[in-house]
Amino acid sequence: MRDKPSVYEVARLAGVSTATVSRVLAGYERVLPRTRDKVLIAVTELGYVPSGAARDLAARRTGVLGLCFPDLDTEDGDGAYWYDEVIRGMERAARRRGYAVLIAASHHRDDSGLVLSIAGRCDGLVVLARTAPQAMIDHVAARIPVVLLATEEGGGRPDRAIDHLAVANETGAYQVTAHLADGHGYASICFIAGPPDSPDSARRLDGFRRATAGLPETRVYHGDFTTAGGRRVAERIIAAGRVPRALVCANDQTAIGVMAALRQAGLSVPGDVAVTGFDGIMLGRHLHPGLTTVVQPMAALGDTAVAMLTDRVGGAGPPRLTLPRRTVELPVRLEVRGSCGCAQ
Repeated sequence: MRDKPSVYEVARLAGVSTATVSRVLAGYERVLPRTRDKVLIAVTELGYVPSGAARDLAARRTGVLGLCFPDLDTEDGDGAYWYDEVIRGMERAARRRGYAVLIAASHHRDDSGLVLSIAGRCDGLVVLARTAPQAMIDHVAARIPVVLLATEEGGGRPDRAIDHLAVANETGAYQVTAHLADGHGYASICFIAGPPDSPDSARRLDGFRRATAGLPETRVYHGDFTTAGGRRVAERIIAAGRVPRALVCANDQTAIGVMAALRQAGLSVPGDVAVTGFDGIMLGRHLHPGLTTVVQPMAALGDTAVAMLTDRVGGAGPPRLTLPRRTVELPVRLEVRGSCGCAQ
C-alpha cells in the first residue's frame, strides 16, 4: 500500500463512489449507516487522510489545536455548562502558547469523519469520551498527538501518541457519599448515574458503591447528565413511592433537575431528601438551598490538555509521538452547602 492512499482507493475498497466517500467525511446525515461504516472502515484500513488535511499534516505546524466532543443539543438546551468551562480553559491556555483552538461537536456517536477532518487541520487534538471509535483515534494518533479527556484508560494501540486526562471521579463520589452516610447517618442512599456508556459516570458509581457497602438500600438509576433527565428520573422515583433519604447525582445538572422535581412533589430538600451533585458549576451555589457538590477543576482540564499536547508537539521538527503514554488525574474537592443537610 502506498504512503498516501487516494480517495479512489477508499471508494474501491468500500464499494462506493468517490462522491459517497466525500459525503461521509463531510458529515452529511443522509448516508445509510451501513454505507457510512464501510467507508470509515476503508479509511482506517488504508490510513487515508483527505488531501487538504494531508497537506496540513505534512507541514506539521498549523498553529491550531483541536477539540472534538459529543453534540450538546438537548431538549432544554442545558447541556453545555461543563463543556463551556473546559473550552474556556483550553482557549486561554492555547492563546498563551500562541495557538488557536478549533472546536467541533459531533452529530452522532462514533463520529470518525469529524475527528479525521479536524485532525487534518491541527497540530494536536483533544477528544472527549463517546466521540469516535478507538480505531479512528489510533489512526489519527499516528500523525499528531491526541489527549483523550474523560475516557477510560487503556485500549488502542500502545505505539500511538495518546495521553489520558481525567479527574478523581471515584474519590470525589466516595467523599460526598461518605459525607451523607457517615456525617449525617443516612442509611437509604441512592445514585442517579449518567449514561451507561459514560466513563466518568462509571467511576463515580464505583465511588458511591464503595462508600455505601453494607447499607440496606442503595439503588442505582440512570439519567443523561441533563437537568431534564434528572427531573424525569426523580419523577419516576416519586411515582414508584420509593423515595430514599438521600440522592447522590452523577453531576450538578442532574441534581438541579432532581431538586425541582422534589419541590414540585411537595418534598423538601434537605428535610425530606438530601441531594448532592458533582462538577461545581456556578449555578449550584445560587440555588436554595445551595447544592452540596464535588468540585472538579473544569478550566484546569482544558489548560492541562493544552499543556500535554504542546509538550508533544514541541518546537521545530516533527511532534514527539514516541513518548511513553501519560495519564493525568486532577484532584477534586468536596464543597458542602445546604442541600445535604448541613447548615448553610
